[in-house]
Amino acid sequence: MKDKQARRAAMERRWELRSCGRHGHLTYAPDESGLASRLRADSAQGEAWRCLRCGDYALGPATASGPADDAPVPLRGKALRDAFIIRLLAIERLLRGVFLIAAAYVVWRFVGAKDSVQRVFDKDLPAVRDLSRRTGIDFADAAPTRLLQRALDAGHGTLVLLAAGVLAYGLLEMLEAYGLWIMKRWGEYVAVVGTAVFLPLEIYELTEKVSALKIAAFLINLAAVAWLIWSKHLFGVRGGRAAFEKERESTSLLEVERTAAQV
Repeated sequence: MKDKQARRAAMERRWELRSCGRHGHLTYAPDESGLASRLRADSAQGEAWRCLRCGDYALGPATASGPADDAPVPLRGKALRDAFIIRLLAIERLLRGVFLIAAAYVVWRFVGAKDSVQRVFDKDLPAVRDLSRRTGIDFADAAPTRLLQRALDAGHGTLVLLAAGVLAYGLLEMLEAYGLWIMKRWGEYVAVVGTAVFLPLEIYELTEKVSALKIAAFLINLAAVAWLIWSKHLFGVRGGRAAFEKERESTSLLEVERTAAQV
């Protein structure tokens, strides 16, 4: 048990050091003298302040100062690792949003066309074809594309509505990507709802034609929904927002030192 905890702590510290390596240390001089003394140290090279992210001492004056309540709360430990996963999801949502918006353009641009969507992509949208090749995602076999292929024989009004629906879905994916990338709680809710709503469609597609890509996409989306709800305490799960904020504050170096100073 102790070995497992030690390995986890070492992993979380690597995430913190890696982040500080990219963005620099984050030091803060609180106005409260007792707390400031716990974060400041003197060395042969001059004063040094503890980084609020990795906990190491960084030479030089603090990068910011003020009341302790106004100090930044950087991501640390597990939250820093979770941020990496969330941004991977954001990238995936961005790629999906780009494809869906391109698909909406196809329908709008070629309303009434009798050619297959695959031919339109190959002949008139080389950017989409290149994206498919580079990402390894077979857009031609994706659920929206299959629906488009079936709908091309429909009437003008139906195609216009379909184009509007696909465009709305693509914009929703872009909104998810943005919200997840900046790591806002509303973005997590949008991602969960937007993904969960289309899970039944993915199940329906699996009943019609099974492929490794479809199974992988379904499992990834299902895991993403479950992970976001559980780890971010969404919809009141595991104490809701209050528990999430308390969990994050418990990892704050400044809060830990303030609590220690009061003991």
